[in-house]
Parts: sequence; structure tokens; C-alpha cells
Amino acid sequence: MKIKLRHIKLVVVLILVVGLYSFSKVRNENRHTKEVQVKFLGDNNLFITEQNVSKLLIQNQKSLTDKPKDIIDLNELEGALNANPMIKEAQVFISLDGVITAEIEQKKPIARVSTNASYYIDDQGSYMPLSSNFSARVPLVTGKIYKNDLKAVYDMAKRIQEDEFLLQHVTQIHQNEDRSLDLYFRLQDFKVELGQAELLDKKINNLKAFYKKALKDNTLRNYSVVNLRFDKQVICTKK
Repeated sequence: MKIKLRHIKLVVVLILVVGLYSFSKVRNENRHTKEVQVKFLGDNNLFITEQNVSKLLIQNQKSLTDKPKDIIDLNELEGALNANPMIKEAQVFISLDGVITAEIEQKKPIARVSTNASYYIDDQGSYMPLSSNFSARVPLVTGKIYKNDLKAVYDMAKRIQEDEFLLQHVTQIHQNEDRSLDLYFRLQDFKVELGQAELLDKKINNLKAFYKKALKDNTLRNYSVVNLRFDKQVICTKK
């Protein structure tokens, strides 16, 4: 008898749990959306604004407010945002009280191509358009640039971002026809002939050693070209 009573109690508890879950699920699905919030992760420099993001969302679902929660396609919204060339990653979710939140991580530019076409190269080596909302202070990239082959200038730009000395001094990366690279400094008028984008660590160490010695000797202004093409020496051309 006790066993049967225990089974009955268990069945009643299960029915209550399932009932509460079903009621909660139906109630949640019948709730309407209240508002859309946009949150930017990381840097405060907004290349794409909250208004831009809201427009991207509205274009795909029309108005997102005062809609039943169960008709909102979050995957479609995320796809629309992630297709934007200024957005690195977007996630969209709906809270229990009906607030739609879009979390946006923007791309981070590390160089700006300035040729016939102008655009950024982001920290993943991909194309990123310029923004009318904010202009990043990054090295310019000039010369013969191929939009579908940015590896050499990307490798150099990334190295600049990671090195305090280069970040302080280098303002321009120039790529020649043979894809060799030249660097230009902020306060010096000499050209640094880097050669191909290989053995960068060794070449940069040679550049730092030259700069430190020439700065100490007060001879930096005496040179027009600093050649780093050879990994074991620095060849300087005087003005």
C-alpha cells in the first residue's frame, strides 16, 4: 500500500512539473517583444553606430518591437549583422521579459590602404571599409596593393601593432611591384627598405640597433635610405 501511495505521489509531482513547464513555455512564447538594445564589446571607437545596427535588424524583420517572441528568427538577425564588413561577430538573444539584445564586436583596423581605393585592413587580415563615424589612427599602406592578396602588408602592419618602437615611429608601409616593403617614419625623412616580408624579427632588431646608435650619434638626419634587405647588416645611404 505504501509503495502504491509513493508511486501516486510521484506521478502527481511529475504531472505538476510538466504542467508548470508547459504553462511557463506557452506564457513565454506568447509574450511580445518590448525593445531592442545594442551593446558594443571592446573598444569605444564606433565605426558602426547603434543606429546602423538597428537599421540592419529592421531591414530583415521590419519592426522588432511588439511582436510575439516565438516569431523572431535570431539566427537570421545574427546572419544579417555578421554579413556587415565592419562587424567581427554579433550575437542576438531575447530575455524572458521580451528585450532583444544585440551584442556587437567590431573589427579592429591595423592599417589603412590609400591607393585608388581606400579601406582598412583589420587584425585578421581582412578587408574593412572606411567609416564616416570614426577614423582610426593607423599606418597608411601605399604602392601596388592587391585587395585579394594583403598578406605581406598585413604581416607588417600586425608586427607594427605588436611592437612599441614601430608603433611610435612608423606611419607608412609602401609595397613595391615585387611585393617588397618600405617603411617611413614619423619624424625622419629617410626610407627604410625592408625587402620581402620575411625574417621580420631579425630585420626589426637590426633597425632598432641602427636607430639607437644613430640617435646617440645625432646622425639620423644624415641618411636618405636605410637598407635592411640583408639580415646580417644595415646599409645606409647618406644624403
